[in-house]
Amino acid sequence: MGIGLVDPILPALTDQLHATPTQAELLFTSYLVVTAVAMLVTGWVSSRIGAKKTLVAGLVLIVVFAAAAAASGSIGGIVGFRAGWGLGNALFIATSLAVIVGSASGGFGGAIVLYETALGIGIATGPLLGGLLGSISWRGPFFGVSVLMLVALVATVAFVEKTPPPAERSRLSEPLTALRHRSLRTTSLVGLLYNWGFFTLLGYAPFLMNLSAIRLGLVFFGWGLLVALFAVFGAIWLKDRFGTARTLYGSLVGVAVILAVIGTFSGSVPTVIVAVIASGAFVGLNNTLVTTAVMSISPVPRSVASATYGFVRFIGGGLAPLAAGLLAAGISVHVPFWIGAVVVLAGVALLTTVHRDLENADATADGEAAEEAVTEIPADPEEAILAEDALRHESGRS
Repeated sequence: MGIGLVDPILPALTDQLHATPTQAELLFTSYLVVTAVAMLVTGWVSSRIGAKKTLVAGLVLIVVFAAAAAASGSIGGIVGFRAGWGLGNALFIATSLAVIVGSASGGFGGAIVLYETALGIGIATGPLLGGLLGSISWRGPFFGVSVLMLVALVATVAFVEKTPPPAERSRLSEPLTALRHRSLRTTSLVGLLYNWGFFTLLGYAPFLMNLSAIRLGLVFFGWGLLVALFAVFGAIWLKDRFGTARTLYGSLVGVAVILAVIGTFSGSVPTVIVAVIASGAFVGLNNTLVTTAVMSISPVPRSVASATYGFVRFIGGGLAPLAAGLLAAGISVHVPFWIGAVVVLAGVALLTTVHRDLENADATADGEAAEEAVTEIPADPEEAILAEDALRHESGRS
């Protein structure tokens, strides 16, 4: 919710704090670049103090720095406090995914869907709440994030089971050395290229719509609903029918087309609104499937893979809004979106180099699912025979 809460007030910040769109885009850059770099130390910290304490530390930082941003009186102050906010974000994001994967009863696939469901709900409701609070004051969404993260902090302290540090401590170099593995390096770079396009849209599209905070909140609420629906339901349905690789090709091309449409018709407010809302479907698919791909084909522990992937992709997400602001001011508002479309298409080309790895990961996942189904022996002997045949079939495919 914290991402979406701030988005509807970007134009208001430029007006009320006498800032340029490029300066406002630094809110994304400072936040995401610090998040990216901090991802490199999350495993090191978690392995020394435990996952729960890492989550708590991250939430405390977000509560403090979001409140400080709300109390600030300048765009520079907000940008600086967003950097501290990004440090807390990194500690929380990387560790929460590892905790959910480790504790969910539905296995790895179920954990990813659960994680993306939570993200989808937050992404959908955040802009609406941000628009409501932003219509009162630009400070409202920042205070809103602080209060929400305080609720999350209390819930984490009260309900997340204590997690002692693991027996083996992580090394600071692990996330970077993991990039030696081709499959992880390639999918992480695909994530960077996709996030470049995604955060170009998320960061600069609000300046094209000329809407009030509440109306911007409603636009991104519609966008977020599609993100949630396609992340939870569409991604699984399409993956089962076409596989991870082919579904990702289609969804990435969809994002590129949306960016090209916005870049070409950036002067048409209705076109930009419809394109932004429609992009939610492709964003939802990508959010689930790229995360699943990184985790499933990575040859390193999932906690390390999560940190490595987060580091690489958030670099793209952090630099894209700043580049969009500079390009729009220096050349034209069309250019950032056209470049974003080309960058995302480059991600499609790069993804084809790990096509076979993704297909093998899908086959392995299908085999594991079939094996789990046979673990519970059916009461009916005929059902048991059918289950054994299914397992042999899946094993043969693998």
